Formats: sequence, C-alpha cells, structure tokens
Amino acid sequence: MWSPKAFVHAVNGVSFEIAKGETLGLVGESGCGKSTLGRMVLRLIEPTGGEIFFRGKDILRLKAGELQKLRKEMQIIHQDPFGSLNPRMKVGDILGEPLKIHNISRGAEARYKVAELLRKVRLSPSSMAHYPHEFSGGQRQRIAIARALASNPELIVCDEPVSALDVSIQAQVINLLKSLQNEFQLSYLFIAHDLMIIQHISDRVAIMYLGKFVEMGVNELIYNNPKHPYTEALLSAVPIPDIHRKRSRTVLEGEVPSPINLPRGCFFHPRCSYAVKECKEEDPPLKKVGENHVVACHLR
Repeated sequence: MWSPKAFVHAVNGVSFEIAKGETLGLVGESGCGKSTLGRMVLRLIEPTGGEIFFRGKDILRLKAGELQKLRKEMQIIHQDPFGSLNPRMKVGDILGEPLKIHNISRGAEARYKVAELLRKVRLSPSSMAHYPHEFSGGQRQRIAIARALASNPELIVCDEPVSALDVSIQAQVINLLKSLQNEFQLSYLFIAHDLMIIQHISDRVAIMYLGKFVEMGVNELIYNNPKHPYTEALLSAVPIPDIHRKRSRTVLEGEVPSPINLPRGCFFHPRCSYAVKECKEEDPPLKKVGENHVVACHLR
C-alpha cells in the first residue's frame, strides 16, 4: 500500500490577533504560506490542528449551518480580479448573489443595494448591466471589493489585491480600501509582497518565513527598527525615492530551504550571516523585544 513519506507544513505555530478596524499586514517570500494562512482564517482550507476564533467562537468547531451564517462576516478579495469573477454573470448578478445567499435582500431592494455598492467603490450603477471582461483590471478589482462588501462583513482577507494592477491603479485601490475601512470599521488581513504598500496601509506588520512568523510589531517599529535578519534584508531591498540617500544592502545568500526537508534549528540560519551554533540547533520562539514588538531570533 502506498503511503506518503513526507509532509509539508505550510503554516506552523502561527498565532495572532486582529482588532476591529485594524489592518495586519502579512509579508514574506512566495511560497512561505501567506495565502494558505489567509484561507485558513476563513476556513476555506481546513487546518490539521490549532484554533481559529472569531467573535469568541472557535470556527473550527462550528457545524455547517453555523458556519454558513458566519460566512457573511468574513470575506476575501483575491489577487486576480478576472479569475475571481464569473465571466458568464453580469456585474449586477455577481454583486446580488451574496445578498440572496445570506437573505439580506431581493428584488428591487437588492438592485438598490447593488447600485449603492458600485457607488461605494467609485463605479457607475450602470455597470450592473455589463460583464467582467468589459472592464479594466482596476475596475474589476473594484467590483471584487464591492462583492466582498455586499454581506456587510467585519473581516476581509486581502490576498495580494493590488499586485496584478498597474502602479498608478494600485494607489487608487489602496486609498479606496482605507476609505472603506474608516467608513465601515473593517478589519483587514492584508497579504502582499510590496513592503511600501504594507507600510502605507497597515497598523501592524507580520513577517513570515517558511510557514512561521519571525517578527511582528506595530508599523513604525518594524520599518524603523527591525530586529530579525530576514526583516532587515527585506527592508534593505526597498528603493528609496531620494537620489541623495543611500541604504546599506543586505544580500541573502543561498536558496530558500525545501519545505519538505526543513533545516534543524532556526529555519533561516542557512541564509543568515549572523548565525551562531545555537541557531543551528534550536528553533527560537517569538519573544517580546519591546512594546507591541516580538521577534524569533536567538541574538535578540
């Protein structure tokens, strides 16, 4: 009989909270587990262990009927707006679908709510009569944002919502998300590669490496006083918009270890220039290094 010989722990030992109206920015290299974590928060992926609490309830223990009622409070905005919108449905039907599923409204009232949703994301109500392919990438992402808002959620997982857009459009969408957050007191888990975008939109930032958090803290502390070598390396690669200022660049050597065969001790030590013997033998826990600032590093 065939049996698996290796396991990939895409997310392991991660713990965090998001307050009402807060944005937690999640940063890390491709394949580190960011999107997996975002989908697990919404229970779109079933974790093999742990707990996920929303409003004081462990959603992993909820039955199907209870979970469906909770779905309206938790939504997601995907990276690719073209792939996340049904090409066979008109925009009015796409935005009206969650209103019907969650018994929020139907008929003329639903059409009115759809028109209001489109106005909220700076699109004309006449967009209801068109299909997704008739819009630009930025407009499609606005439609995806409107769909996420349709059920009046408290938490939205933003899974790289602007990475597929032009830079000028990215700024518009980010500003729209911030405006909607202020208006509806939304909580965001914002996943991105771009550290400048994360800095602009986040209240707190979590740095992820091979399925674990290596550093987490308030925005200003992470960007002005990073403690983990991996965070330092990421920030050193961010361009400075001033030709008279120079930043010391930290270049990471080697490749990201295989998630199937993770190194002993700290996962980052094979690429870390500061690594000592302890780093190669023991996995460092997250420890407090300041107010609202934790880091997983033996040298801190």
